[in-house]
Amino acid sequence: MSRLFQQLGVQGFMLGVWETVYLTFLSTFVAYLIGLPLGILLCVTDKGGIRPVVWLNKLVGFVVNILRSIPFIILMVALIPVSRAIVGTSIGNAAMIFMLIVAAAPYIARMVESSVKEVDSGVIEAARSMGAGTFEIVWKVLLPEAKPSLIVGAVISTVTVLGYSAMAGTIAAGGLGSIAVTQARPSNAQDVIWLCVALMVVIVQIVQEAGMVLAKKTDKRIRSEKSKNKKIKSKGDIS
Repeated sequence: MSRLFQQLGVQGFMLGVWETVYLTFLSTFVAYLIGLPLGILLCVTDKGGIRPVVWLNKLVGFVVNILRSIPFIILMVALIPVSRAIVGTSIGNAAMIFMLIVAAAPYIARMVESSVKEVDSGVIEAARSMGAGTFEIVWKVLLPEAKPSLIVGAVISTVTVLGYSAMAGTIAAGGLGSIAVTQARPSNAQDVIWLCVALMVVIVQIVQEAGMVLAKKTDKRIRSEKSKNKKIKSKGDIS
């Protein structure tokens, strides 16, 4: 057992877990507040959307694609002066959260766009025939129908942001990534590095399992299939 492992103790690792979860979930939540409407806008204003606005779609898509194409470590460096101007610092957890939001929002926008486009066009046409407006179709048709896919996308996005958070140590932020990169690696504390890896894997598994369970519960197809099976089983018992 390395000296660093003894110095950190249980409290040090628990703090690292808390900071990782805090950075990941807060950043993902705020990024969704930006990325969700952007993704809906991209879907609605597309050529085949319910309210096509080609120039707006291309403009928003262009900005989203630019931000998505920049590797996170390079984006972090580029955002240092922006972070200093907006959140008042270019280091620490506050700066890291800002950078994670900027990196995650365009990624989430594309995930949302892809999920919403999976909705059956027949359902949209049925809503239109009943006189539903654009907002009603988005709020009462697109989002409810795309809910399972949106949840799966949220899980993938959260895991992606979790991976980004491992770079927090490069700007003096906290978390398991910071412990592994800035403390354990220079002192060659392999036990600390591998424990950080194991804890990250556990967090990812918890997020994935919880997300998949929630997605299955909100999937109408699975629920209808279960109800059909129950009816068939009950009929068989009666006969």
